[in-house]
Amino acid sequence: MKLYYSPGACSLSPHIALREGGFTFDLEKVDLRAKVTASGADFRSINPKGSVPAFVTDAGDVLTEGPAIVQYIADQAPGAQLAPHAGTMERYRLIEWLNFITTELHKGFSPLFKPTTPEDYKPIVREQLEARFTYLNGELAEKQYLMGDHFTVADGYLFVILRWAKAMKFDLSNWPTLQTYFDRVSARPKVIEALEAEAAS
Repeated sequence: MKLYYSPGACSLSPHIALREGGFTFDLEKVDLRAKVTASGADFRSINPKGSVPAFVTDAGDVLTEGPAIVQYIADQAPGAQLAPHAGTMERYRLIEWLNFITTELHKGFSPLFKPTTPEDYKPIVREQLEARFTYLNGELAEKQYLMGDHFTVADGYLFVILRWAKAMKFDLSNWPTLQTYFDRVSARPKVIEALEAEAAS
């Protein structure tokens, strides 16, 4: 298994999943501006979309979308319980969360990362994201994690988004339950390992 990543990007989500699943895997950093990997390869020959994550399975298949990658990883380590069994209602709930995170949060941040976004549009973007955080704060009121008392790949993905929120000066203390959740995930040993590995790259 091999993960192509960029430090701090959404590729951190499958990176966390790999560590939580106990896998042995290779990491290769990608320069997203130059579209070149650390070994000098043209990244677009691996992922024509030019974005991370890109994940290569042991069989040589390439997956390129985060929600698909993390479910694949989870299914290779069922004992880690990173995702409910396929075909169960719980699995569809996980997919529901992954879709919410990728569409309503992940893509919602895109205008804040683009230097060409008009300044007068950014408050609208922030207001939309704040509404999503309020929703999450309520959903997590009586749960340790998104799916209940057990960490899943959806939590790894949401953690990445909340890191972006902090980087973009959203004050998570406005959503106390969400802040506590972020601190809980931050303290997981495998999450710490992933962050340290990317910081050292």
